[in-house]
Amino acid sequence: MFLKAILPCLFLLAACQVPEPTSEVVEEPTWQSLFDGQSLSGWTPKIRGFAAGEDPLQTFRVRDGVIAIDYSNYEGNYDERFGHLFHDMPWTDYLLRVEYRFTGEQMPGGPGWAWRNSGLMVHGQSAESMRIDQDFPVSIEVQLLGGDGTNHRANANLCTPGTNVVMNEELVRRHCTDSSSATNHGNDWVWIEVEVRGSQVIRHFLNGQEVLSYQQPQLDENDADAQALFATSGELLLEQGTLSLQSESHPVEFRVVEVLPLAPLPSNLTE
Repeated sequence: MFLKAILPCLFLLAACQVPEPTSEVVEEPTWQSLFDGQSLSGWTPKIRGFAAGEDPLQTFRVRDGVIAIDYSNYEGNYDERFGHLFHDMPWTDYLLRVEYRFTGEQMPGGPGWAWRNSGLMVHGQSAESMRIDQDFPVSIEVQLLGGDGTNHRANANLCTPGTNVVMNEELVRRHCTDSSSATNHGNDWVWIEVEVRGSQVIRHFLNGQEVLSYQQPQLDENDADAQALFATSGELLLEQGTLSLQSESHPVEFRVVEVLPLAPLPSNLTE
């Protein structure tokens, strides 16, 4: 009888001595806005002909809650003053999400190919490492193009200043490759997403639809600026780099610039 009486107590005591299972809360990555809506804090301009950080004509400015690429101070001639606005932090594995639109008319003196043309530069060199008279940073460009209201003009294309990529297991040396996208006519806001996975794979998305992908972004050994970068890093494949917004003579506005950090892919997985 005594044993029967104390058994429940023993079981209860044993239960009390077993530690409760614990679980650590793992925080999921969240979207990080790179633009505070009020200033260009965290960004550095680089205009052809000027040192990094100098933008005497205020090409890049904040207006009505957007980053505006504006040529109102250019006194009538673009004069090949290609520009880029660099975010100050390099990135490796991430999703880039941007909402943009073209506005107004192209600046007089801008090249014909730059009409309704801008870009998102990823895996780029730093603003400070560019030559004073360098047109574009060595980078992978997600090319942004607008239509003329009638003809097809693909958007979210690939251009490769100082770089190459691999498609279908072949090294691609051509400068630009069209995506499979529809044309974006007019001045409506457009969503672009870019998935960047180190040196493994990069994918372009237009309004949520994948329109282009490629692998192994790398320096072009035949490009002088790329050669200088290779001499410093000793690495051909591009694992990381800067983000920048492009100025090529047509006014454009960006109202969302966000990054979602991602875990690296397994080394044997690119798709």
